[in-house]
Amino acid sequence: MKEVELILPKMGESIAEATITKWLKNEGDKITVDEAVVEIATDKVDSEVPSTYSGILVKKLFSEGQVAPVGAPIAIIGIESSTEETTVKPSNSLSPEQKDESVSIDKAIQEIESNINLTQSSTNTATNSNSESSRFYSPLVLNIARAEGLSMDALEGIAGSGSNGRVTKRDILLYIENKKKLPTSATGSIQKDITTSNTSTSTESLVISKNIQAPKITLMEGDEIIEMDRMRKLIAEHMVMSKSVSPHVTSFVEADVTNLVLWRNKVKNSFEKREGEKITFTPIFIEAIVKSIKDMPMINISLDGDKIIKRKSINIGMATALPSGNLIVPVIKNADNLSLTGLTKSVNDLAARARDNKLQPDDIAGGTFTITNVGTFGNVMGTPIINQPQVAILATGAIRKKPAVIETPQGDMIGIRHMMYLSLSYDHRVVDGALGGAFVRRVADYLENFDTNRQI
Repeated sequence: MKEVELILPKMGESIAEATITKWLKNEGDKITVDEAVVEIATDKVDSEVPSTYSGILVKKLFSEGQVAPVGAPIAIIGIESSTEETTVKPSNSLSPEQKDESVSIDKAIQEIESNINLTQSSTNTATNSNSESSRFYSPLVLNIARAEGLSMDALEGIAGSGSNGRVTKRDILLYIENKKKLPTSATGSIQKDITTSNTSTSTESLVISKNIQAPKITLMEGDEIIEMDRMRKLIAEHMVMSKSVSPHVTSFVEADVTNLVLWRNKVKNSFEKREGEKITFTPIFIEAIVKSIKDMPMINISLDGDKIIKRKSINIGMATALPSGNLIVPVIKNADNLSLTGLTKSVNDLAARARDNKLQPDDIAGGTFTITNVGTFGNVMGTPIINQPQVAILATGAIRKKPAVIETPQGDMIGIRHMMYLSLSYDHRVVDGALGGAFVRRVADYLENFDTNRQI
């Protein structure tokens, strides 16, 4: 019997690893080509890994809860030598990029072993298991922590520059280096944080890190303890990271969207009959955002240390509530190239697939600006948290009929108008009040001046 490796496939440009959540097959079980073998979870979505061969599952190389890098073998499959292989190449035929990555990892491990003389972990140091923490650490980081005698609490205190704030090799080595330079009487710790972008640009900055402890909770009679699911843990981690990274400021504008409401009421039935799609307010809001970004492109940026990355693409993320109560942000790519009909179909498609848990990793990657519709829940306004690494997020409130002053050539009068609040949260490191305030005002202007005679 010939043994081949089942490889963790690539699942999107920004995804470098995945957590093994559940093995669907046990060692010794028969499997067929394209049959699901294991369930995995990334920072983005959950999915299954199908077998690339027919045979028997000989060995699992990762346990449930462990993190596996993309391109690594996760299981051994035994196949009959006469069995025809699929077009998918086994792992011993890695691409040049995968070979280079594997070699670089091996060299890095050898370098660390020779420089810091890895030793066995003691009872008060970090262990190989990530079960002690909701935060995942790579085996390389854990090995370094063991060698340096770092506890899990110390690891938790290191600000990570990796995906979702995860600690990289560079983060922990810089932490150790700076820790050795400090006097033992120093309170707090100074850590050098290296942030590396996808374009291999990096900026070094000093970050003051203090251990912040959550308050202790006293249980009372009748209390129920509910364990967070994996997605909620990731959301919580991402939100805390965003508030820690970006100084949030929020600007508010009230908009008269009467013309917009009247236009939608006029066209929604004929649009649905013609296109087979319902037209909601969301694609209209997105269209106004796209126009405003074109007018003020410095809202469509990211910050890498002290370098501003001005995005060419306008990719709009739309925060979507899931039936489980969790939140996900699918992305409309190149929204500036879509008509209102195209935006409507994209919004409906992404929202439907999000609710059915059918989004792919690429569907939620690459966003440059995010919109969240708090009006869906009857809220008139909100102060949303920025979706990193973006620098701004717009919340749209509920549309309500209110008495308002109407200016006419004959003078002012009071009338019933459809009003709503827009609120923009932005990163005050790079977006000042002038730009943030002007941007949300510009979005409101586009909505208020909507053409009631527009054809679609």
